[in-house]
Amino acid sequence: MARTWVLLRGLVREKRHWEGFPAHFQAAVPQDSVITLDLPGNGEFCQENSPTRIADMVAHARGQLQKQGHQGPYHVVALSLGAMVAVQWLCQAPHEVAFAALINTSASRYSPFWQRLRPANYRRLLKDAVFSRNALQKESAILEITSNMRSQDYLRALADKWRDYAVSQPVSLGNSLRQLLAAIRFRAPAALPSSVPVVIINGGGDRLVGPSCSRSLAVAWQLPLKVHTEAGHDLPLDAPQWLINTLLESVADAAQSLPGSV
Repeated sequence: MARTWVLLRGLVREKRHWEGFPAHFQAAVPQDSVITLDLPGNGEFCQENSPTRIADMVAHARGQLQKQGHQGPYHVVALSLGAMVAVQWLCQAPHEVAFAALINTSASRYSPFWQRLRPANYRRLLKDAVFSRNALQKESAILEITSNMRSQDYLRALADKWRDYAVSQPVSLGNSLRQLLAAIRFRAPAALPSSVPVVIINGGGDRLVGPSCSRSLAVAWQLPLKVHTEAGHDLPLDAPQWLINTLLESVADAAQSLPGSV
């Protein structure tokens, strides 16, 4: 049976920031549909106000899928802030989610703020990524913090490309702060619905969000934890093939433990 995969990016990122990952993933699952969505305030919705509550982001994502004619249950692959959206989605409408992969995310219930956003980055993020008006400087700073496994030449070229994204579909300072507020105030549930297979995936070299946050979620929710020891926060950028293999292995494992659920 064909599956529909929904990919959600993180804070102030849009679907173009997945780069080649969706096409690479689609080639690995030719019988399935791989869909990328933008959250309000980002990408094609850059003119909209970003919600300050994760629940409103879920409503927006569900509405977009409905408008596009897609039907669940969905296989959700979500990074960072996107994974908070996935968790809230699981809580609001578990019947719409067949499987969820939560990548490099965190929650205030289980991790303190200084682990959810590592202090070594505060000055750089505020100076070069949040308040800077120089798009290239901003994108270069983000890539330097979130990628571990790409060459400097590659990252410089990618920063140029991402600068163009920022110019064509800019995320306002107000929307950046709204999304940050939504992430900070998000309080994860004590448990996730047992009917939906979920896996926690982590880049062990994440310099933005402490890897301990993923470990805490896996322990609290009694979920499998898959770790790439070297990858950074942008795991799809650093280790795309490893991530695809991990997703497909996790779905297969879930199918064996919960027959008929995936």
